[in-house]
Amino acid sequence: MSCGPATGHDRPLPRGWRATLGDEGFRLFFALGALYAALFPLLWVVAWGLSLPLAQEVPPGLWHAHEMLIGAFGAALIGFVTTAAPEWTDTAPPRGRPLWALAGLWGLGRLVGLPGWEAAGLLGALADLGWMLALIAWLVALSLRRRTDRLVAFIFWLALLAATTATARLGFATGDLARATLGLHLAGFAFLGLLGLALSRITAPITNLVLDPTERTSPFRPHPGRLHLAPGLVLLAMAGEALGVSAAVSAWLLIAAGAAFMDRVGEAFIGREAARTEILMLAGSSALAGLGLMLAGAARLGAPWPDVTGLHIAFMGGLGLGVYAVYCIAGCLHTGQPLGLSRPARLGACALVAAVLLRVAPDFGINLPLPTMALAATAWGGGFLLWLAAYWPALSRITPPVARPGSAEAAPPPTAAAPYPAAAE
Repeated sequence: MSCGPATGHDRPLPRGWRATLGDEGFRLFFALGALYAALFPLLWVVAWGLSLPLAQEVPPGLWHAHEMLIGAFGAALIGFVTTAAPEWTDTAPPRGRPLWALAGLWGLGRLVGLPGWEAAGLLGALADLGWMLALIAWLVALSLRRRTDRLVAFIFWLALLAATTATARLGFATGDLARATLGLHLAGFAFLGLLGLALSRITAPITNLVLDPTERTSPFRPHPGRLHLAPGLVLLAMAGEALGVSAAVSAWLLIAAGAAFMDRVGEAFIGREAARTEILMLAGSSALAGLGLMLAGAARLGAPWPDVTGLHIAFMGGLGLGVYAVYCIAGCLHTGQPLGLSRPARLGACALVAAVLLRVAPDFGINLPLPTMALAATAWGGGFLLWLAAYWPALSRITPPVARPGSAEAAPPPTAAAPYPAAAE
């Protein structure tokens, strides 16, 4: 996301927390996404013992994967797109009723998915596909109105996400568990493609802001060839999965996509500022996504762990930490606060990484004398709840942005190169 202070403060500020949450997409959907990401695993693992009260034909594990991807990460995606796309096109963001309508569709899908309510499966599928198609239609209309191609990549990946979600839900409805599993795997890959796009937009401006808080210079300029390498290779891996290529071919496609994400980690080598939590989270998201894809590929080549272990690291770790990083960065800069994470936010990031390690430890023969699944769910939920507790005061009220050193409010415009380099294009 192109980061900066929240815009639109020349208009009257909304009154009440409901109006404030509906003022921009990130306020409403980041809060919903964090809450759902925290509570659903705790209910599924701790309260319901890896079961769901209304699930019958569809295994609870498939519902769990669906709800984490389409539910928790889906809310993050809505908040990201409805906040970032207007910035990239210099248009007003959707506010009020359109956002609450999207929240209603998203929430209807969660009412079905949370308990695994198969009898209302069609309703839940239509609700989830509804918000995806609404986002696509809005982005297309925005692109045509502004005559820009900056949103085309996101439109493409959102369309893939909708298609793969429909495939999974068709598998749910017909009892074709192989189709459902394939659809969910492809939906996870679609989210990884979106993650790669988001990181290419976020990393450069945030790294430059860390290196030069005055924003007078752009000391960091990423290699243009890295911008879409990871999403492109993820797309090839998706094609291999969909076409049913051999295990060896799909393995190497996954390893190649993982290597592309690992290549992005090199962008974090910026000197001592690499120890900044924002940089560590962005690099860690790429590292976990890349590691997970490579481990999944290695499993298909005969490594002694299931390929789902690698997918857990890529989806739970890469996507989870990436979403958390966006929550933290946007939660600061888009609420008028300077860049920098509080101690609870940093602890939350550590909790997410610990949750990933606990979740996959048994797959590598590390059997702790502890209830690892329950601990993993607790650490994961605790991480997102820490974020929500730390950022709720800023999300639920709007204050004028604080001018950063060297910003337009504090100093004359810089004469150096544009502060947001080509990576933000």
